[in-house]
Amino acid sequence: MTHPNPEPGLIRLGPDRSERRLVLLHGWGADADDLLDLAEVLVEPTVSVVALQAPLPHPGGSGRQWYDLQQPNWPQLPAARANLLERLGALAAEVPLEQTVVLGFSQGAAMALDVATAGEGLPLAGLISCSGYPHPAWEPGLQANKTILLTHGEQDPVVPYGASEVLQEQLRRSGIGAELIGFAGGHTIDSSLFPALRQYLSHQWPG
Repeated sequence: MTHPNPEPGLIRLGPDRSERRLVLLHGWGADADDLLDLAEVLVEPTVSVVALQAPLPHPGGSGRQWYDLQQPNWPQLPAARANLLERLGALAAEVPLEQTVVLGFSQGAAMALDVATAGEGLPLAGLISCSGYPHPAWEPGLQANKTILLTHGEQDPVVPYGASEVLQEQLRRSGIGAELIGFAGGHTIDSSLFPALRQYLSHQWPG
């Protein structure tokens, strides 16, 4: 169950403090609650789950966005990156990043990959990118995360499957393990992925 007094900009499931945390980053035009059903099938109730809401309203009038995809060169991206880093840092006061896995979908996946791997990166327990894509001039650096899991629909009409192939190649060139799981489907997190997602989570969390 969600908490009775939700905090602005995020939704919580399970305990605030735990040995394991899953952070969810939704896609363009969605809201913080978009991926909560996914968390309920992937993790035990003892896991702390935090779904972050993107900071900006979507231009379509409903939902949120991390930055405006319709503006040339995405000028809001640097501020979005700084905002997400600050929020993950604040959450680390409750559960260390070393015990935190971040799962992002679409624009949320692009944000997760950017902040987790750029420069020295973040010492996350794991990162799952679903239907993600690389930001312009993104160059992943060496960081503590040993393996990143990428999933992508092979018939995705929104973000082409090739975007995750590019992600995998760039990550591997930087010495970061990256597994890509494709599935016959579109711009979604298909239920056929659930066993692989659960297995990845169980391997990445300490203990």
